[in-house]
Order: sequence, then structure tokens, then C-alpha cells
Amino acid sequence: MYGILIGTPAKGGHRGINMKKLLVNHKKYGFGDFLRIPFTVCPVYAGIKTLNQVLVSVLPSLQVLATAAFIDTALDIFAGKAGQSAITAPLLCLIAIVAYNNLNWQLMSYINLKMAMRLEFAYRTGIVEKRAALEYRHVEDNDTWELINRVCSDPVGKLTGGFDNILGAANIVLRVGSLLVILMAQVWWAGLAIVAISIPLFRLAIKGGHQIYEENKEAEKHRRRADYLKSVLQGRENVEERTLFGYTEKVNRQWLEKYEAARKITVGVTARYFIRLKASSLITVLLSLLIISVLLFPLTRGLITPGMFMGLITSTLNLIQMMSWELSDTMNKIAQNLEYCKDLTAFCALSETPGALDLPGAGIPFESLEFRQVSFRYPGTERDILKDFSLRLERGRHYAFVGINGAGKTTLTKLLTGLYDNYEGEILLNDRELRTYSQADLKAFFSVVYQDFARYQISLEDNIALGNVLQKDQTKIREAAEAMGLGQTIAGLPRGMETPLGKIKEQGVDLSGGQWQRLVIARALYNPAAVQILDEPTAALDPVAESGIYEIFGKISAGKSTIFITHRLGAARLADEIIVVDGGKVAEQGNHECLLSQKGIYASMYEAQRSWYQ
Repeated sequence: MYGILIGTPAKGGHRGINMKKLLVNHKKYGFGDFLRIPFTVCPVYAGIKTLNQVLVSVLPSLQVLATAAFIDTALDIFAGKAGQSAITAPLLCLIAIVAYNNLNWQLMSYINLKMAMRLEFAYRTGIVEKRAALEYRHVEDNDTWELINRVCSDPVGKLTGGFDNILGAANIVLRVGSLLVILMAQVWWAGLAIVAISIPLFRLAIKGGHQIYEENKEAEKHRRRADYLKSVLQGRENVEERTLFGYTEKVNRQWLEKYEAARKITVGVTARYFIRLKASSLITVLLSLLIISVLLFPLTRGLITPGMFMGLITSTLNLIQMMSWELSDTMNKIAQNLEYCKDLTAFCALSETPGALDLPGAGIPFESLEFRQVSFRYPGTERDILKDFSLRLERGRHYAFVGINGAGKTTLTKLLTGLYDNYEGEILLNDRELRTYSQADLKAFFSVVYQDFARYQISLEDNIALGNVLQKDQTKIREAAEAMGLGQTIAGLPRGMETPLGKIKEQGVDLSGGQWQRLVIARALYNPAAVQILDEPTAALDPVAESGIYEIFGKISAGKSTIFITHRLGAARLADEIIVVDGGKVAEQGNHECLLSQKGIYASMYEAQRSWYQ
């Protein structure tokens, strides 16, 4: 964890970065990428799997010939035409084939595991980094979010599945080809008839694969909502409210509705494909019976041996199995793989925020922050969240932004931190337009604690250390924790600062809501950013407790530049200056006493909340 926190690259890290860019970039992905990526990341393991598929593909034909030789040799021995030693060679061949088939899955399980580990590092992390670099608007757009979920859900599984499907298709083609050669050597028209009947089955399989993928895209929308409701019904964090409000039965009905919608779509398309495929395969089954009947004629005439007759029957039945089900099923999956390639192409084409993955840069002294006639609306909407917003903030002062929900307070933090840059007007940081700063610079300028802060299930020490990924200083981490009143909490933990939080690890401990809020603010204190922003991180606390935490934070951040965003005014009165945001503009501005004397929006809000703090 320490190496991760301070951003130390692993051995071979530069090669890893270049590899990820090679695998996940803006290009049109196609069928060949299911081969290209595994052979690029782990050529040895991919080569072993490919060679194994070639060997496995010729085994059925070898088994047919070995079986025929074994039966014919056995009959000759019983008839006194050959000695017992003659059966040794075909017997050993059959034993070797059976042994390889039985041991092969163990070898391939190991190879598959090693391949998955390599691909997890190179391909999955490439996908994750691409996702992390996306412009924030893609995360808030429902359509692109559905696309992101489809691509990022088990990307290694989809990649290895496509690789295996290609090898499986090649395996079946080789097996079919070798068996057809044996069959056509005896009954030339039989192989041609099987191929002719199988062509429409392949087309049906490919069409079914496209349909299944498209239907699953629709089903996934219902499935995602069902999964959320399932987490509400089963999650530990909701157990108190489930018990208190007794909403389990109602939410369960909603979950069942979404689950059934997804299930019906999936079952419906799969059933339709299965019925069409198996109805078509009946023709192939009838053909196999006809071929077997025809083979009886040369057998009775002595044109083929009993062993060859048994081998041909085996090969015919194997062909039917492969052509009517295995190959069709593989082609169906390949069609789904191709649909995934389309999604992957669209995902990689999504625009990125330049420098989004860069670590914070060197600290730049903060002097001033000014909004000049800033207007902003979220992409795809018609309402301005900010309209001609103008304001100047100076170094070393505490500011509080207040207003009703939806007034645009949190939107200001999204603009300042570079999540959106499509605003009108100017935002000047140290008299320089904000959009000219790099992401690394913005990360060094601002430390933000949001209302929906993250609760990482790692040690308490590492939770705070995430505030500064460039350096881990245990002394400063403890000082930040002590400053936010976490000393007694740490003393009561079984392993102190090294105690894992949450229930994932053994000896993990859950913190209370108030303790978590103190911890995340300690994380902000540990961050050396010039401007610290608290965006209602204590909204879950009662107003008096919230004011207490803000008061502590205000004292220990004396001399620094801070911004409190809140709709509760007990904390706001601690600020040097209060900015009332209303209708996307600065409606009022001043300190607590000044705004009360104006008897405007702030005074009305404070009077409505006065009883909370008495």
C-alpha cells in the first residue's frame, strides 16, 4: 500500500504504461484484437494455448483411426490371424489419447490462470485508467455510463472469452476437416451433405449472437437497477433503516419487477435462438442416421472393416455434435464478441481530460480566485446553474457559500477542480485563467471533501495518507488525526493507526458516521493544497455537532484559505465572509452580523434555523 500511496512505479513501470497505451487506445477494435492483445501481453502462454488447441483438434481423428486399428487387430487375434503383441501399438495410442484428454484440463487451468494474471495487470488496468481519464460529463450522461459499464464489467473475462472462442472455432474447423476427410474417403457425398446443411446453421448462430448481445444491452439496464435494489435489501449499511421503516417488502417487489424484466428478455431471446437452432439440427441428425444406414452396405460387402465401420460411425456422430451444436454455439459467442468490439471502440473514442491521471504538481502559492461573469449549464440541459456569477476570493481568509439545495454551490467546486471547463466568462486563479492550468496544478491547488466522501476499507493511517499521494509522513498523519479529535478513537482500536477499517479484512473495525467525517477532514488537513474546500461533508450530523467540527477545522486551518459549502448556517457564521448563492448568482455577501442587519435571504434562513443552535 505504501508504494501505491506515494506513487512509486513498480519494476518495469514505464514498459507497463506503454503497454497499456498500446492495448487501450482510440482505434477500431475487431476480431483480430482478441488474438493481438493476448499475444502482445503474454505470448508464451497464448502460444501454448494455441498449440494445445491444434493438438486437441487432431485427437478425434487419431482416436477414430486408433479405435479402428484396435478393433480390427482384436478381431484378427481372435481369428488367429495375428499375434497378441500386434494390439500393443493401437492400445498404447488409445491410452495416450485418453491420458492427454484427462490431463489437458489441468495444464490449461494453470495456463489460463497465468494469462488472466498478466492481462489483469496490462489490459484491465488500461481499461480502468481510460475510465478514470474520461471527461466527467461522460460519467453523468446515462447513455455513456451504460456503455462504460458494459465495457468495464469483467473486461479480462470478455477478452479471454473471445480468444478462447477463436481458438475453439479453429479447433472445431480442424476437427471437422480431419473427420470429413476420413468420412469422405468412404462415402464421398456424406461429408458434402453435412457441410451444406451446416451453412444455414452457422448463419443462424451469427444472427442469434448479434440479437443476444443487443437484447442483453437492454436487459443490463434492468439488471443494474435490480442489483442496486438488491444491495438496499441485503447491504449492511441499510440494515437499521430496513428494520426501522419496514420497507423490505415494497423494495423487494420493485427488485422482483426489475429482475423479471431482465430475466424475460434474456430467456426470451435465448429460447428463440435455441428452438430455431435445434429444429434445424434435427435435419442433420436424420442425415447422420442415413449415413450410418448407407455404411452398412459396404460393411456387409466386406468393403470396409468392422473397425473402420465403428470409427466412421463415431466420426459421423462427432460431426453431428460439432456441426449442429458446438460450432454453432461458438459462432454465436463470436458474434457477441464482435458486438463487444463495437462497444470497446466506442468506449475508447470517448474524450478524455488531458492530464487526468497526473499526480499533483508542486505547490503553487495561492493569492486570489476571481469569477468574472461566469455562466454554466450541464451538458444536455437547458437551465443555467450559474448565470453571470462574479466573485473575488483572497488568500488566507475563510469563506462560506450558503444557499438552498440546487443553488449551484457544488457546481462551483466542479468548475474549480476542472471537472467541467465549458463555462462562459472567466475564472481567474492568481489572475490567470483557470483553463490554462494543468490537472496536476489544479490537484495541487485544491483539496476537496465532498458530502458523499469515500470510505476506503484500508487502514486508518492509509485513509488519511491518501490526502497526499506524493509523500507519506506518519508524524503529520498522526498530527492531522489528533487535530480532528481522533486520538481517543485511535487509542481504542486493536492495532491503532494500522487497524483496517470496514469488514473486509480480519480485525477490521467500523467507525461511526461522526468518526468517519472527522477522518476525511483529517485527510484534507494532511493534503498540502493551498485551498481547502469542505462541501457539506458533515451534512449527516446534527447542526450543533456540525458547527463543532467546522470550528475545530477553522482553528487548525488558521492562516490558510478555506471554503465551506453548506445550507446550514451555524457553521457559516464562523467564516470571515459569507456568500449567499441564489439563482446562480451572488445574492448577498458579508460577515454574519452584516448579513443579519440586511434582513435579506441570509437573515431569513438564519431565523428559520436559529432554534437548531440554541
